[in-house]
Amino acid sequence: MKSAARTVDLLEVLAARGDRPARLQELADELAVPRSSMYALLQTLIARGWVRTDVTGSLYGIGIHALLTGTSYLDTDPHVRAVRPHLDEASQTLGETVHLGRLDGFSVAYLATRESHEYLRTISRVGRRLPAHVGALGKALLAERPDAALPAGPYPAATANTLTTREALAADLAATRERGHSVDREEGVEGIVGFGFALRYAAPAHDAISCSVPVARLTPEHEERILTVMREVRTAIESTALRGTSKAPDWR
Repeated sequence: MKSAARTVDLLEVLAARGDRPARLQELADELAVPRSSMYALLQTLIARGWVRTDVTGSLYGIGIHALLTGTSYLDTDPHVRAVRPHLDEASQTLGETVHLGRLDGFSVAYLATRESHEYLRTISRVGRRLPAHVGALGKALLAERPDAALPAGPYPAATANTLTTREALAADLAATRERGHSVDREEGVEGIVGFGFALRYAAPAHDAISCSVPVARLTPEHEERILTVMREVRTAIESTALRGTSKAPDWR
């Protein structure tokens, strides 16, 4: 069990570093593992494709098998399959970027994204995580849970508009419950407003969809249209998911 936990911890550390490869001593220090044990674990994972190293053998990063496993997760998840066609429809109808995300602790993992032709990201969010308090997806899902589950804070800020205190976040979640959707006004990314909708095919909801739009294009009329379309899409997704996943495993 200790070896398995150490392996998972190592892979998570490497994944979190992104494009910053790590040295052997850095990994040994961060995970409080003897240098010799860390070296042996790295060599095993390199041989299996879970970790990669540079030509000098001194730098380490996440390997291609992590991608293959992550892709399998997306391809086999019944709810992701059910949602994808609706994301296509919403993005085409609105001309904006739409996302599907899943709550993971106090973070949201992006499972699918359909980008607007007007605003393209240079890096896909799929497979990445964002703190739940900074975006529409996360706030829509946090609002499905009691405020007692919120961490004490303070929370890290992504922009000057991020809600960084437990009190401010709780007030925002109360407004989210009353409206039926969350609103992220440049809290996660400057210049971008998001609208999030929890998907209630599970209780409490663990998935949500959102629409992101640049502030420059967000007129009151466009905002109302986004809300109308996203509500309709949520209803369609919930109906499809409940009808189409009855024989699927009840994953937790």
